[in-house]
Amino acid sequence: MEQLAEPGTIVIGPATLSLVADYIAVKPLGPVRVKGLAEPVDVYELTGPEPSRTRLQAAAARRGLTRFVGRDAELEQLRRAQTEAADGHGRVVAIVGEAGVGKSRLVYEFNHSQRRQNWLVLDSAAVSYGKATSYLPVLEPLRRYFKIDARDDVRAIREKVTGKVLTLARTLEPTLSPLLTLLDVPVDEPSWLALDPVERRRRTLDAVKMLWFEQARERPLLLIVEDLHWVDGETQALLDELVDGLESARLLLLVNYRPDYRHAWNSKRHCTVIRIDPLASTNVEELLRGLLGADPALDELKRLLIQRTDGNPFFLEESVRMLVDSKRLVGKPGAHRLAEPVATLQIPASVHALLAARIDRLPAADKRLLQAAAAIGTHVPVVLLREIAETSEPDLQRGLTNLITAEFLYEVNLFPETEYAFKHSLTHDVTYGTLLQRRRRELHARIAEAIERLYGDRLAEHLERLADHAVRGELWDRAITYLRGAGTKAATRSAYAEALTFFEEALHAVARLPDSRDAKVQAIDLRLESRAALAPLGHYGRILELMREAEAIAAEIGDRRRLGVVLADLGARLRNVGDHARAFEANRQALDIATELGDAGLEIEAKYRLAQTHFALGDLVQAGALFVETAQALTDEGGARRAELPRFFAAWPRAWAGLVFSHLGRFTQAIEHANQAVTIAESADHAHTVIESYGALGGVSLEQGDLASALRAFENGMTLIRRRNVADPNILSGLGYVYALSGRLAEALPLLEASIVGEASISAMGLGLAVRLTRLAEACLLTGRTAEAADRARSAVDLARKHKERANEALALRALAEIMARSDPSNAEFALQHYEASLELAQGIGMRPLIAHGHVGLGKVYTRAGKLQHAAEQYALAATMYRELGMSGWLVRLEQALPERG
Repeated sequence: MEQLAEPGTIVIGPATLSLVADYIAVKPLGPVRVKGLAEPVDVYELTGPEPSRTRLQAAAARRGLTRFVGRDAELEQLRRAQTEAADGHGRVVAIVGEAGVGKSRLVYEFNHSQRRQNWLVLDSAAVSYGKATSYLPVLEPLRRYFKIDARDDVRAIREKVTGKVLTLARTLEPTLSPLLTLLDVPVDEPSWLALDPVERRRRTLDAVKMLWFEQARERPLLLIVEDLHWVDGETQALLDELVDGLESARLLLLVNYRPDYRHAWNSKRHCTVIRIDPLASTNVEELLRGLLGADPALDELKRLLIQRTDGNPFFLEESVRMLVDSKRLVGKPGAHRLAEPVATLQIPASVHALLAARIDRLPAADKRLLQAAAAIGTHVPVVLLREIAETSEPDLQRGLTNLITAEFLYEVNLFPETEYAFKHSLTHDVTYGTLLQRRRRELHARIAEAIERLYGDRLAEHLERLADHAVRGELWDRAITYLRGAGTKAATRSAYAEALTFFEEALHAVARLPDSRDAKVQAIDLRLESRAALAPLGHYGRILELMREAEAIAAEIGDRRRLGVVLADLGARLRNVGDHARAFEANRQALDIATELGDAGLEIEAKYRLAQTHFALGDLVQAGALFVETAQALTDEGGARRAELPRFFAAWPRAWAGLVFSHLGRFTQAIEHANQAVTIAESADHAHTVIESYGALGGVSLEQGDLASALRAFENGMTLIRRRNVADPNILSGLGYVYALSGRLAEALPLLEASIVGEASISAMGLGLAVRLTRLAEACLLTGRTAEAADRARSAVDLARKHKERANEALALRALAEIMARSDPSNAEFALQHYEASLELAQGIGMRPLIAHGHVGLGKVYTRAGKLQHAAEQYALAATMYRELGMSGWLVRLEQALPERG
């Protein structure tokens, strides 16, 4: 073997590998002819230490595993799935069972066989305390794949990731920023930083998927994720996407979980679910023969164990361990004998009670050490345990040896630092449960302080753990710092549910601080920061609640700058829920504060928000002037930078201005502003802004009657929202309405109905619920659903009046008039009244396109009433306005309809 190795490398053969496979990482070199041997020998290059071991690997190394019984059929299912995956037919296998029935053992037995084949194996597990840590079961396989160890700094990690990714495939270059961000490496790529939260999340999921799929093309890939019942939301989302796309990949995804966990994969043809039940009695007897021996004197004990444990392998092993610890069983595994009659034995009725009894029988020093380890977590770095154990080094090592011998702990890592783990999550949970509350608090506080000392230069990697220990240790100041950091980190990874958990915990922690100005400032800032998680999740009601609280706190302490920021956002939230009077007042106050402080960024945002409120109230001329003023303040990238606003922000006032000017009939300006919005949004590569800019451009074209251009714009937006898997009511409603006007009613109705669902999908582009209801009403009329059409239109009128949305009321009244006129000739008078009411509002606002539509509507009513001269006058007025405004599409529709009316 020495002769086969290149300088600076180590190669080993299969016999050596079989002895150390769980401790080292190797690269297969294939069969090689060795002098003196008749057949080629498989040779492996040693590439480094194996980063960690599972409890089963550790047990196998220490004393060997108990006999593997009763799972032959399940193991064969796994092998079949592996064969299919190797042939390019990706498979998912899910192993389901209660705690202790042998899910991990089955995975181990299968995985152990894979190491001798040309598969890349990456395994991980969710942990009970990890649900708030986004991508936790993804990060460990990534670190292992990129060969990142605890000593690597940011530069080293970046070099390893970049080198590995680009060596695998140059086409993977776009995945670098998301992958580096996942690994907490700062990224300065402008296009990545400019992405909106939803798009950043989308690209993060895509990056990991693309990496694994490309790797599977290079070499078959076995991905193992254990204990999915503890998985975080982002890892779950990634697994869902992997499952959806792996059918043509050389990839086997193997997961296990307890029965209360749910996923949506069961119905997929490439997914196999293996249910693991307690062992059958014959298998239990076989297992006990291996544990105890074949002495007939043990038969009564075996019957008792079978009865108490109900065939649960972990419970069985722990029961035998308890009897050995208490000296009621003597001898060695496979050759035990009873030291006292079975009748005197007391075996706890549950595995929890059994574990508690075993822990209680430990020597006091060992029990205290085990409890300290439990406070750290299921995985216990020795360097951290040493800091909190309150014992000498010899006593620490002696205690660890005792706990390993008693099989409470096992060794996970030797390099770069020694780490232990609890044998089973149940063992950890029961141990932690034995701690009194005061002792828990003391331990967690000391753990947080120890992490700060030990990892002071890399605290970002430990934020989630620090936050957890600081909260449990009631170190409120530090808890707030770490919770905010963890929340921001999760939001950066687009893990918004996890980010929200951290921010909400931080708010609770702030409430525990002594009353002070600093505490109140933190309370305001936390509420503002929480928006980064709440907005992508659609929790607008919660944002409104937090902004109202922040307003009160800022006013109380007289913090004018923070009050201005809060008021600007509060105005937007109040507008979204239709409270336009309060929104107007909040925006006006924010503008006054911005002017007072000379804060350019706040002034721009306040004017923009004030313009939005004018728009909602139907003050279109004033809204247009403010939108243009805001846009002119952001004429170049420098303007946004000087105002400390993101580059894409400049698109928004232009998009809104486009909509405003289209309602006023100023289509040249409208199209110019909407096109500018699209250009800015696309150059900033900000997907949400691109979508809404297309929505504005589509709205302008629709108002002008250019259905072909409107269709292109809305379909562009629809393509993006489908790719991002989000719902945008503006695009849904606009595209649905264009379909309806084009006669594509079967396609129109589902989109229009979807646009009014939920938090009614608060739209960013001024397309309120009243407008979406109005469009749905018109589509219902076109399909002959006149009763529903009337109900929808009345709801739109009522909603617009409730919120004092004059422009939306005018639109809804015209639709209701049309519905009444067409549904029943006896409604002609009511229809006429509604048309006139709509016209009166439109004329007061200056909505010239709607005025033209109103004249068409009046002409229809007069035509049906036989008043043809009056009808002709109305049609002539409408045609003249259409020509003057450049609404050629609507003019053509009018001219095509006139001959039908005689």
